[in-house]
Amino acid sequence: MSEQPRAIIHLDLDAFFASVEVLENPDLAGKPVVVGGRPGERGVVAAASYPARAFGLRSAMPMHRALILCPSAIVLPPRHWLYRDCSQRVMHILRQATPLVEQMSIDEAFLDLTDQVSVWEQAADLAAQLQQQVRQQVGLSASLGVATNKLVAKVASDRDKPGGLTIVRPGEEAEFLAPLPVRVLWGVGPVTAQKLSRMGITTVAELRQLSEEELRARFGSHGAAMARQARGIDHRPLITEHEPKSVSQERTFSRDLVKVAALKQQLWRLSQGVASRLKKAGLTAGTVAIKLRYADFTTLTRQMALAVPTDDEQAIYRAALILLGRTWQPGRPVRLLGVAGQQLSPPTGQLPLWPQ
Repeated sequence: MSEQPRAIIHLDLDAFFASVEVLENPDLAGKPVVVGGRPGERGVVAAASYPARAFGLRSAMPMHRALILCPSAIVLPPRHWLYRDCSQRVMHILRQATPLVEQMSIDEAFLDLTDQVSVWEQAADLAAQLQQQVRQQVGLSASLGVATNKLVAKVASDRDKPGGLTIVRPGEEAEFLAPLPVRVLWGVGPVTAQKLSRMGITTVAELRQLSEEELRARFGSHGAAMARQARGIDHRPLITEHEPKSVSQERTFSRDLVKVAALKQQLWRLSQGVASRLKKAGLTAGTVAIKLRYADFTTLTRQMALAVPTDDEQAIYRAALILLGRTWQPGRPVRLLGVAGQQLSPPTGQLPLWPQ
């Protein structure tokens, strides 16, 4: 007897932040709602409702640009506590269906229903039920993709938005992906897509014409992975528990900072925030890093290892100060500053790096 194909669902909450705001205030329904920072403070769009997207608005767009495209946009500040609450309610619904849930972000997750179904087609019925439950119990629209692996399920959930349900049955994976641009494949970013384009390859079907050996010769191990994906093959399992690789905070300033005192003040606040998150997570950082972006968008990162992992704000700040001295060109305007704790591990009970 052949092994039953996996039944994987990808669920993506539609225009999540904006949809939650409409849920809280039904008078916003059908209007161009934008969640993000203020345009005067270099804010960016965090989420846009579908009526706003009709004007060309999209995530990460500068807010001042968004308001040029859509002057009637209703701009709302983010309310992350509210979004987290709605997300948790949705994830609770998913975990009632199966314990195999991989939450990718606040608004999307994979589910493995292979052990919950006796025949593969039942996964499509369960996906429709989950979609209805999210709508009825939380009040949010979700788009879902059902397939035999994570890659195809993810692409399928993007096929019919908002509120779509796209099913790619076993054996149909390669045909489903064939007409799509190569950028739908994981790991194919702008640089790789440009290289492929110079080879005359813009669609998955065209990529599939190349053998794994040819792609490996041009792109190394990544080429072999592309060859498998182009044929709809993806054996990656769901990861139900993620350990954080870093804890960080960063801030974009409403006005560029040029004085060292102001930069130190911001560095201290960011270090306090990182230390607080480390303590809350029960972790210590073995490496401290800073991120610095100049007014011309040149971005630099520097890091240093600590003798003893720490969650102490003063230790993090002192390391960040050293890194700032190595990175910043005095007098050059700074647009963004960030601090991160990396190489995370549980506390060892050792003394902090510097005496208190």
